[in-house]
Amino acid sequence: MSNEYNLIKAGANIKNIEKKQSCGYEEIKYELEKIAGIENIKYCEPLKNHTSFKVGGPADIFITPRNVSHVIDIVEVCKSHGVPFFIMGNGTNLIVRDKGIRGVVIKIGEYLNNYHVDGEVIEAEAGILLSDLSKIACENSLTGLEFACGIPGTLGGAIVMNAGAYGGEMKDVVISTHYLNNEGELKVAVGDEHLFGYRTSFIQKKGGIVLKTKLKLRIGDKELIRQQMDILNEKRAKSQPLEMPSAGSVFKRPPGYFTGPLIEQCGLKGYSIGGAQVSTKHCGFIVNKGNASASDIIALIKFVQDKVKAEFGVHLEPEIKIVGEE
Repeated sequence: MSNEYNLIKAGANIKNIEKKQSCGYEEIKYELEKIAGIENIKYCEPLKNHTSFKVGGPADIFITPRNVSHVIDIVEVCKSHGVPFFIMGNGTNLIVRDKGIRGVVIKIGEYLNNYHVDGEVIEAEAGILLSDLSKIACENSLTGLEFACGIPGTLGGAIVMNAGAYGGEMKDVVISTHYLNNEGELKVAVGDEHLFGYRTSFIQKKGGIVLKTKLKLRIGDKELIRQQMDILNEKRAKSQPLEMPSAGSVFKRPPGYFTGPLIEQCGLKGYSIGGAQVSTKHCGFIVNKGNASASDIIALIKFVQDKVKAEFGVHLEPEIKIVGEE
């Protein structure tokens, strides 16, 4: 058994070495491994494994940092060698094109999930899931984050896009954010400096990497908070195609309209291109029927935009971020 295990382990190591040698960027690999640990780095990693749409080609180098210092050091190495890098969270608002992403993908994920509760304030790192944070708020009898109980992304991603649902938005609860700016400097945004707008923030407008955030909530009744979260989760389950791979609402809501009805009135409910389909449950969603490519989804987005524009004169702006090599 021991020899068999060692052979399997050796084979896995050889495969990882082969991948490492085939993806380029030789000059930074060992620096990155020294920072993050070889066990937290993957080479030629399929990004379909890291997006809720289950599509996306390979990242040349994929890193899951274990702490904030690793993030800062990895970014510095990339910058010093002129290697492109991309920051992602839970991949729930993202389409990665079929050819993948060149350079380094840094996933602000499960390791960066520390938090601290102090009275009505929660400070949490960017990798914590927003749905988990809403549960933490509930357990501490804090109200104000119920709207986020079903949002599948990370806190960092929620800050970047001012995530919201059911009448609540991140701008309602965020008081400060520690971030790394484009020059690699640690900064703190406070209050209006977040430049929150509908599905946007200072990070989208100016760039940077969210590291941790403070939220100001209110003392409430734990049972009432839990009941409200249950109501919202039930509403979400009834109205959204949670059983299929998607990235949530595809389009921002145009002023004066609701996206789903516009698309449905164009006769596009259930319309498919390849493995991508306009959801039959909610036309504001596109789902992966199981064999979709990123190209299928992107083509369907464009088709829906063109149809709605022709029928109603309304431009649907994607809420989902599309990245990767064309």
